[in-house]
Amino acid sequence: MWLFSRKGASGFSPSSTAEQVTQGIDGSGLTAIVTGATSGIGSETARVLAMRGVHVIMGVRNMEAGKMVKEAIIKGNPIAQVDSMQLDLSSLASVRKFADEFKSLDLPLNLLINNAGIMATPFLLSNDNIELQFATNHIGHFLLTNLLMETIKKTASESKKEGRIVNVSSRRHKFSYPEGIRFTKINDSSGYNRVSAYGQSKLANVLHANELSRRLQDDGAQVTANSVHPGPVDTNLFRQNIIISGLAGLIGKLVLKNVQQGAATTCYVALHPHVKGMSGQYFADSNIAEASSQATDRNLATKLWDFSLDLVNNCPKPHASK
Repeated sequence: MWLFSRKGASGFSPSSTAEQVTQGIDGSGLTAIVTGATSGIGSETARVLAMRGVHVIMGVRNMEAGKMVKEAIIKGNPIAQVDSMQLDLSSLASVRKFADEFKSLDLPLNLLINNAGIMATPFLLSNDNIELQFATNHIGHFLLTNLLMETIKKTASESKKEGRIVNVSSRRHKFSYPEGIRFTKINDSSGYNRVSAYGQSKLANVLHANELSRRLQDDGAQVTANSVHPGPVDTNLFRQNIIISGLAGLIGKLVLKNVQQGAATTCYVALHPHVKGMSGQYFADSNIAEASSQATDRNLATKLWDFSLDLVNNCPKPHASK
């Protein structure tokens, strides 16, 4: 049971669920992409958005798991519009293929929920020779967002409905990182700490949303970009760390949110009318929250953007799998 239920300015609290924060909202006519929708808060986000009438495209690495989630959603809501498409965010080629296939469908795109993530993995490189957590949690979403940007802008302009981009981060970015982002060490194992690497990838999510928000405002686009912290949630993200996983199992019911509560802030920022016009904000517990000084560092955000753009355009040669 979640212990903290004090409501914030929005009228919602850490114990509010995704269904509660979207109660009475009609999302009919909207199309959303939700990455990482086969489990945890991603699948709950997809379910609740579909419940509110949104056509949900699930970007999933495991198509069989995606099929099972889709079937479960439709079983509970026969009129739900849910589809799944192959997407491995750790692979730049897969991201490009997904974006091309989505655009070939000639669908609108109102909401982009950059949710997928991995946590505290051992040092591993993606096929593009990038540290796996940075590749999956940030670089894949950075490229996906850029590739779909014109579609989101066009949809907002033609529909007269605000487009929204939501980056799911964490409170890990609150930690202090002297280097901010290890720009020059994304494929170097020296000094690697799996938890710090995860935190830096989550810091990158917030910086990305902030820089994207500024660029969208400069363009005059009717599209917002925000980042959210879902809170401490009992999900399979813990599977990479036996100790953390064990502790989560022991005390999870007391101090961790369930997935229904964990998906609330994402769904709130994606759909709620009170969020209209808000951009470059950081949300937690369905309320605006304070981000760290590094997360709000404009120079660091610009540096990360330029670094990420250079990386996806001039990616290191893929390494051979052993």
